[in-house]
Amino acid sequence: MDTPLIIQTVSLKKFYGAGETRVIALAGIDLEIRQGELVAVMGPSGSGKSTLLNILACLDHPSEGRYFLNGTDVSSFNRTELAFIRSSKLGMVFQSYNLLPRLTALENVMLPLFYRRQNHLTSAESRERALAALEKVGLSGRDHHYPNQLSGGQQQRVAIARALINDPVLILADEPTGNLDSHASAEIMELFQQLHEQGRTILVVTHEREVADQTERILTMRDGALVSDHSNGSSKKPDHPASQPAVEVPHELL
Repeated sequence: MDTPLIIQTVSLKKFYGAGETRVIALAGIDLEIRQGELVAVMGPSGSGKSTLLNILACLDHPSEGRYFLNGTDVSSFNRTELAFIRSSKLGMVFQSYNLLPRLTALENVMLPLFYRRQNHLTSAESRERALAALEKVGLSGRDHHYPNQLSGGQQQRVAIARALINDPVLILADEPTGNLDSHASAEIMELFQQLHEQGRTILVVTHEREVADQTERILTMRDGALVSDHSNGSSKKPDHPASQPAVEVPHELL
């Protein structure tokens, strides 16, 4: 039996503007990512990787094409429906951590539980789940520390624990090592690898080759198109053929 598809996009396109001023941010992306994969998306500034991430994160709609998340077509969902998907199906990790400074590490991790519909956990159960998430990322005993009392790497670990709290089907990480030194970056990537080995599906957007090399599959974007899709040597899964060939697009594309 095939491993379930977590991400599937079909001719995904994104336009900004109209007429002569129209800019093509995504030129038709066909992509499949299966459960348990650890995938990197690379590309120069303006390649379209951030636009793709925003759509995969249910923060934006495609102009054309379809996006299936864990088998559900979310392409035409309204804001309320997308917000529900984000809170119940996705875990987000950002370059700048996005922790609230007046909340402790524990409170930051618990935060998504307060926004999730149909959350029937008691306060004690929410706290227990958040403590377990902090333990999973190696921060036991740091639950009462505020962000300014933690190093950058520790703050990112809190952010990863927060992303795990609702048991998402997909973790999306946007330049997660961008604000970290090489030692902390290596620790964060090691943590992602551990989560991957536990069966988590993780997509990392990065401009750092050394980060991408620690994933099992690398997607490369240029001018709004997916120009290569290959498996790293460390992958235990079959090589993935390019999801689509390189296409000729105007130089002014994002």
